[in-house]
Amino acid sequence: MGEYNIAVDFGGTNIRAALVKNLKIIKIVKKETHTSKGKNFVISQLIKAIKEAKNSRNINGIGIGSPGPLKNGIIKNPPNLPLKNVNLRKIIQKKFKVKTVIENDAKCAALAEAKLGTKKKNFILLTIGTGIGGGIIINHKLYKGTGYAGELGHMIIQDHKDLEDLASGKAIKKITKKYLHHQIKAKDLIKIKSKKAKFILSNEIKYLGIGIANLINVFDPDIVILTGGVREIGNSFLKKVRKEVQKYTIIPRKVNIEWSKIKEPGILGAALLLK
Repeated sequence: MGEYNIAVDFGGTNIRAALVKNLKIIKIVKKETHTSKGKNFVISQLIKAIKEAKNSRNINGIGIGSPGPLKNGIIKNPPNLPLKNVNLRKIIQKKFKVKTVIENDAKCAALAEAKLGTKKKNFILLTIGTGIGGGIIINHKLYKGTGYAGELGHMIIQDHKDLEDLASGKAIKKITKKYLHHQIKAKDLIKIKSKKAKFILSNEIKYLGIGIANLINVFDPDIVILTGGVREIGNSFLKKVRKEVQKYTIIPRKVNIEWSKIKEPGILGAALLLK
């Protein structure tokens, strides 16, 4: 057997499978998830991405970071994937006949951050992409509860709506379609100078600020790390989020909020599952 592994960042918008050796990414294959086409199509896209990344290499294992909730390789009821009660680990292991480990994608990113990034003792990580996920590191270890902990995007923020409903990439696309008549990503929204665009962005900042402040008040972390597609918006956005967080935090110290400095936290975290 070779020294290679496959690490997958399995998202609601894209599937990114990487050939990895000693936590170094050799190549990445990207495919659209196409969730609207249903369970079988999504699984076939995942298998194709893994096959293309693997090519003819012998691999030791496959690590997959997937939207949750999930436990023991079984995806339960993810809001952004048509995979309810699907034993994905069993399907992939049977197909490729190598050890397969599946963990929540945001937990994978938190694992990468703990081992390769900030390395702080206690921190919270939020992945803000199609949806919003979370990872909790306590005493340098991933906190899992009974297996499902870390669904931070699903804390209720306002009028029965959770953080994901209000501040995810999916939420921004929905609200820009309503008010600006076509779907716009957050990184492009920040360039638009209209009052409506500024209003949408200010709400995004407000909801993120409330959500992060809740986490700071509960966990008193060393730092809060943000990653995912929202990272493309840049530092001016992050400064506004920091300012908003201060309105809602009650603990008498300022907790730093930073973008992740790891280029591929989801993939590297999935690779770490096999260590």
